[in-house]
Formats: sequence, structure tokens, C-alpha cells
Amino acid sequence: MSTERRAPLDRRRVADTALRLLNETGLDGLTLRAIARELDVKAPALYWHFKDKQALLDEMATEIYRRMLADTVHGPADTWRDRLRATSRALRTALLGYRDGAKVYSGSRFTGIVHAPAQEAYLHAMTEAGFTLAQAARAGMTANAYTIGFVTEEQGVHPLPGERREGYDPDERARLLADFPLSAAAGREIFTDYDTHFEDGLELVLAGISARYKIN
Repeated sequence: MSTERRAPLDRRRVADTALRLLNETGLDGLTLRAIARELDVKAPALYWHFKDKQALLDEMATEIYRRMLADTVHGPADTWRDRLRATSRALRTALLGYRDGAKVYSGSRFTGIVHAPAQEAYLHAMTEAGFTLAQAARAGMTANAYTIGFVTEEQGVHPLPGERREGYDPDERARLLADFPLSAAAGREIFTDYDTHFEDGLELVLAGISARYKIN
């Protein structure tokens, strides 16, 4: 009889296993049964920790956020723009690490207050820079929504880095739209070089925040 002891089953271990499986199955194929099989337990054991799949998605999103925090560095001299840039970039990187990562994260609810220290520091820095509390909250929400939306579209073309879904080849698209030359040419702007597109879009968001609230 084996004397090896398995790690205790807890919410974070289940979420970690689900995130690993996500890259193989995608969100639609991720089931509690498959996760239980991977953990070598019976499916009902998972219901002790999660009442349904949405509860599991909430924990997965929370774990993605934890990992994002580990890769986000703010310096004491950072401006409000620096903070939003760093956070948005770290979130994009975290979401791109998982197939359907943006879909998992979007609309999910953090399962604890792991976000509170970083949020408090962000709001403090923003209000020190001259934003009202409401403006700081809206600016953060806008940058967050931009990042999640961008990655959702990006993963629609590239489910994982190095993969490209059928139907998004720029040359084929240009051929089909030959009678619409501007639209044909725009395909290379829309469906290639996502790193540059993200950075350009992020600067548009930051410029809009600055113009709206008249804070440089």
C-alpha cells in the first residue's frame, strides 16, 4: 500500500488544476468532472468547495489576479499613468497565459479581499494626483474594461500565443475583400501585431482620462 500522502483538497488547489486544464479544454470543455478526474477524486468532492461552475470561475479569476499581482511592480516615483500602464500590461499578460483567460476573468467576482491592498494603494495614488475618488474609480474601471475587452478579441484570433484560428489569415481576408480596398488593407492593422495595438489603445485610454478630468 502506498504511504504517499496527497495534498489536501482546497479551493486554491482546485482552481490551480482548473487553470492548467483550461489550456487543454478551453472554457466550454472545462467541467467539474474533468477537474475531479485530474485531482483523482470523485466529482461530488468538489461541490464541498464550489456550489457550481460559476463559483469555480470566481476562484479561478481570483487566482489569475493573485498571479498578476506578483508580476506588477510600482515604483515610488510612478505617475498615475505609470500605474495604469503597469497594471493593464500585467493583467493582459496574466490573461494571455490561459486559453479563454479573458472570458474566465470577465464578469467574475473575487472570492476574498485579495484585491483590497492593491486597490487601496491605487486609489490613494490617484487621489494624491488630483483625481476625486469617483474619478479614480472610473479611470481604473475604464482601463480594466479596455484590457479585458482587448484580450477577449485577441484570444478570439490567437487562443494561445502561437495559435491562430482559421479564418483570420490577413492575405485570405484581403483577397475576399478585394472590392473593398480600405477594408482589405485594414485587416493587417486589425488582426496582426497585437502588442503594438494594445499599447496604442492604452495610450488612447490614458489620454482620454487626462482630457476628461483635466489632469496631466
